[in-house]
Amino acid sequence: MTLDDTVQAIRAGGVVAIPTDTVYGLACLPGDAAAVERIYAIKRRPEGLELTVLAASLADIDEDVELTAAARTLAAAFWPGPLSIVSRLRRRRWAIPRAGDTLSVRVPDHALALDLLRATGPLATTSANRHGEPPAATAAEVAQALDGEIDSLLDGGRSAGRASTIIDCTTTNPRVLRDGPIPAGVLMSLLGDLPSVSTEGQRSL
Repeated sequence: MTLDDTVQAIRAGGVVAIPTDTVYGLACLPGDAAAVERIYAIKRRPEGLELTVLAASLADIDEDVELTAAARTLAAAFWPGPLSIVSRLRRRRWAIPRAGDTLSVRVPDHALALDLLRATGPLATTSANRHGEPPAATAAEVAQALDGEIDSLLDGGRSAGRASTIIDCTTTNPRVLRDGPIPAGVLMSLLGDLPSVSTEGQRSL
């Protein structure tokens, strides 16, 4: 479908599949609780795993999360790009997170995804595959896995096929929760510290 078709589907409360620089993702309005629940159902995602919010710019989520000095340093260096930053919430205006007080946020480095996000505002997302299965790198892979369960599929070409690096900036020493395209050592050298790497948080995109 076209960009306009996908925007309309999102505004109508739909769940869509979109391209990003990392992998294809399922997306919906983060304030639409019914759409958020549909994402969990389509993906077969465990209740305890939160979604990520994608935005077109830091300014679009600056009032929603508390970005520490470390988070802002990383965002300035790697956004747009394959880095998800976990931060504390400033306010609860969305249907996510459903538990806790933190949120994973990212600005993707993908022209079509950014055009979409500028039109819709921030979107709740997770990778466009069944939980536990490999992420989709093409629209064709999404269609094969999720045919008939989504309201629009935006083809943006082949994505890199590897989910983003996730770093938790809510702690005194930021912790890398998932290895990805940006190595932990690169992140920590920028921050001037290298705490141990954990792999406990498994958000997507």
